[in-house]
Amino acid sequence: MAKSMYAYVREAWKKPADSGVKSLQWHRMQVWRREGSVVRVEHPTRIDRARNLGYKAKQGVAVVRVKIRRGGRRKSRYVRARRSIRMGKNRITPAKSLQRMAEERASVKYPNMEVLNSYWVGQDGKQKWFEVILVDTHHPAVLADKQLAWIGRGTSRGRAERGKTSAGRKGRGMMTRGRGTEKTRPSIRSHGNLGK
Repeated sequence: MAKSMYAYVREAWKKPADSGVKSLQWHRMQVWRREGSVVRVEHPTRIDRARNLGYKAKQGVAVVRVKIRRGGRRKSRYVRARRSIRMGKNRITPAKSLQRMAEERASVKYPNMEVLNSYWVGQDGKQKWFEVILVDTHHPAVLADKQLAWIGRGTSRGRAERGKTSAGRKGRGMMTRGRGTEKTRPSIRSHGNLGK
């Protein structure tokens, strides 16, 4: 059975050093570092991943690349008498993943569109880049599409902000069931905030 074009692209991204993707990424990042935080792109960088997450090359569907700073929270040092280890300064991390933050920033930049999904496209020592798939919920081409029409319903408003995307559901502990996830349902704030 012949492999599809998407299968070749997927394999190339799995082994970047062997396939030439690594050197391509190095050249791309020279440009990406000089760009703004949220930049609309003509075509997805990883077409296989985008298609897998629901992207379609049609009117009403757009892709933006979001640059986000890596690392934990920047917290100032206490001006109080205590040991350094008791200051609660280092390793303070936010409750959200960087991918969720990227989706939210894209959603703020394009208020007439909803976040469908997102995927990683690159990183260096300081930043990470994610591509976010956005859908115009009122576009006739989207409403006529059987696989995308659901996002036009009112229940899909503010998907990124409410943690309804794949990255959001993972951060809320919704992707797995069974032992260890009892406190995360029906929401992360139920059960007295014991879910996380």
